[in-house]
Amino acid sequence: MLNVALTGNIAAGKSTVVDWLRRWGATIIDADELAREAETPGTEVLTAIVKRFGTNVLHPDGTLDRPALRAKVIGDDTALADLNAIVHPAVRRRRDELLAAARARGDVLVINDIPLLFESLDPSQFDAVVLVDAPVPVRRARLRALRGLSNEEADRMIAAQMDAGRKRARSQYVIDNDGSLKELEAKARVVFKELMHRAKSTKPLP
Repeated sequence: MLNVALTGNIAAGKSTVVDWLRRWGATIIDADELAREAETPGTEVLTAIVKRFGTNVLHPDGTLDRPALRAKVIGDDTALADLNAIVHPAVRRRRDELLAAARARGDVLVINDIPLLFESLDPSQFDAVVLVDAPVPVRRARLRALRGLSNEEADRMIAAQMDAGRKRARSQYVIDNDGSLKELEAKARVVFKELMHRAKSTKPLP
């Protein structure tokens, strides 16, 4: 089984690529989904988040108000580190369980969808890293269109993540989302075929 991490900065098109990989037969482990699972009401994780950040990160029904929490950590490295220290251990335990299940089923290719891979984990624990990247002006325009953000708000979200250039240097595969959707799909398929070939031949990745 090949255990691959897929990442990409905000609005780079990673989710679109993940949808294709799932459709083509890869097993997907979604870090955001695992975090949402860990942060449901009544969990130790949500209790710790409220203790650290206050009750104003909750909706009236007791569920986590993600935009409110995001506002508290954007641009605050200490707050972000505290949040990661609360959430990531629970996510890691659940990911390990899902990986073990995939291995037991005989799955060939597992894609771990991890938006903050380089910011929060050691990439060397994976067999390979795939980065989906797009030019900053394109990402800014997508954030404005999809989330209704101003240029300043979009730039603040973009700046809060590690520069894509540093991520490219540490990734074995880069899918550049700088053209049409059809072109992006073609690039993603090339990477998928290469990963499947390596997985089935059990050759170590570079």
